[in-house]
Amino acid sequence: MFARLFAPTIEVSAHCDLPCGVYDPAQARIEAESVKAVIQKALDSDDPDFRTRAVIIKEQRSELVKHHLWVLWTDYFKPPHFEKYPQLHTLVNEATKLAGASGTKGTLDVEVADKLLAKIDEIAEIFWATKKA
Repeated sequence: MFARLFAPTIEVSAHCDLPCGVYDPAQARIEAESVKAVIQKALDSDDPDFRTRAVIIKEQRSELVKHHLWVLWTDYFKPPHFEKYPQLHTLVNEATKLAGASGTKGTLDVEVADKLLAKIDEIAEIFWATKKA
């Protein structure tokens, strides 16, 4: 038992959990496009039950946008990316806030959905530049 406590440790590291091909900002964009479409459908409807369902779906999809952005931020992007693109932290923060309670999750404003899509496009541009490097 004591031998295991005092045995040398082995340090290991890996670039990512899976091959980097599994990461793609398109996942966040698809969900954000869905959010925008659901907002528009809710605004076009006078049916309170339909609008309630639409709001629930919009909130779920907004949460998925945040999830996909966080996966990119925490699993794909590495310190060299943040050094080369110092605005990346701010972009991800702004995008996740646009998908959060003060953004698409909490509003039926199509303009907020458009702003979210624009932020995701900025993140995607950096993502694809890192893939070329």
